[in-house]
Amino acid sequence: MGRCILCGASGPTISSRIGVCADCLRNSPRQALEVAMRIHREYRAKLGLPIEPPRAPNGVKCMLCVNRCSIPPNGVGFCGLWTNDGGKLKHVAGLDHAIVHYYLDPLPTNCVATPVCPAATGCGYPRYALRPGAEYGYYNLAVFFAGCNLDCVFCQNWEHKDILVSGSLRERYTVSLNEIVKVAKNDLIPCICYFGGDPGPHAPQAIRISRLVLDYAKKFGKIKRICWETNGLESPWVAKAMAELSLESGGIFKIDWKAWTPSIYQALTGVDGSAATENIRNLVRMLIDMSSLRKEVPLLVVSVLLVPGYVDVEEVQSIAKFIASLDRDVPLVLLAFHPDHLLKDLPPTSRRHAEEAAKVAREEGLRKVFIENVWLLGDYY
Repeated sequence: MGRCILCGASGPTISSRIGVCADCLRNSPRQALEVAMRIHREYRAKLGLPIEPPRAPNGVKCMLCVNRCSIPPNGVGFCGLWTNDGGKLKHVAGLDHAIVHYYLDPLPTNCVATPVCPAATGCGYPRYALRPGAEYGYYNLAVFFAGCNLDCVFCQNWEHKDILVSGSLRERYTVSLNEIVKVAKNDLIPCICYFGGDPGPHAPQAIRISRLVLDYAKKFGKIKRICWETNGLESPWVAKAMAELSLESGGIFKIDWKAWTPSIYQALTGVDGSAATENIRNLVRMLIDMSSLRKEVPLLVVSVLLVPGYVDVEEVQSIAKFIASLDRDVPLVLLAFHPDHLLKDLPPTSRRHAEEAAKVAREEGLRKVFIENVWLLGDYY
C-alpha cells in the first residue's frame, strides 16, 4: 500500500519508491518529478553511472540516441558505453567487440512479436520463413547487450548494469563481433534478435554483425531474419539503418513504448520524457512509411508494459489512438508486469487492467491487439 507524497492518495497501485501517483505526474509534473527522480539518482550514484545525461560544455557529443550526451574528458555517457577518450568518442569495448551475452533460444520462443512472427506463424513463407507454420527444431540467436540509455525502475534485466560497471564481469562478457557472426551462420538459426539492456547504444556493432550475416545469407540462399527489441530512443538515422536490415531480411523492429505522458515516462525511465516520446512518435511514423515496402511480415510491432497505477488505460488509449491514426494494422502487444528491480512495491498487472487496455486499443481502431505474459495476470487490484 503506497502513498503519494504530493496529494496524499494511497492504494496498492501507488509506488512509495516512486513517491507520487500518476494523477500528480500528469497534473503537477514539475513538482512530481522532483520526487520521482530521487530513486534514479540514488541508484545510478551507487553504480557510478551519470545520474543524468551529461551536458559538458566542451564535451564530446554522442548522437546515437535522443539523450544527446556531451561527455566530459575521461567521462562516460548516460548508457555507460560511450566515453570521451582524449577528445574522441569511443566505445568502452571498441568497435570490434560488444559487451554481450548470447544464447540459442528454441523456436517458437516467447518473443514480444510472437503473435505475428514468421518463426511462430510462418508468415512470409517461403521468402522469410522456413515453414508455413512454426519453425520447430530451429533456434533464435538471442543477443543480449549490457548497457542501456534508459534507467527503468522496473527493469526485468537489471543485472546488465552490474556487468557494465564491474571490470571483471565486463571482461567476461566482452565478445568479438566475429564470434557472433560465426555462430549466426549455423543453418539451424533463421533469426537473430538483439535486445538487452538495449541494442541502441551498441548499434554500430549490431549493424556490422547483421550486414555480415545477411551477406552470407544472400550468397548461400539462407533465411536470416534480423530483429530488434528496443526502447525507440535511437536517432532516426540509426533506427533507419537498423530497420532496413529487418526490412530486407523479414525481421521485425519492436519498440517498447514505456508511456505516453512525458512526466510518467520520465518518472519510470529517468530520462527526458518529452524528448523521448517525441522521438518514439517520429520513429513510429518512419517505420510505418517503410512498412509499405513489405506486406508479408509486419516491420513494426509496438509493445506496452502495463505498470499498475502508471501505465494505465489512459496511457494505452493515447498510444493506440496515435498508432491507429497512421496505420490500424500495426500490431500492439500489451505485456503484463511483475514486480522487480527497484519497483517491487507494486502488484503484477491485474487481468481487468489488461482486458480494459486491450478493449480501448481496439476501440481506437487498432485491428491487431494482443495480451502477452498472461500467466502473470490475476485479480490483484
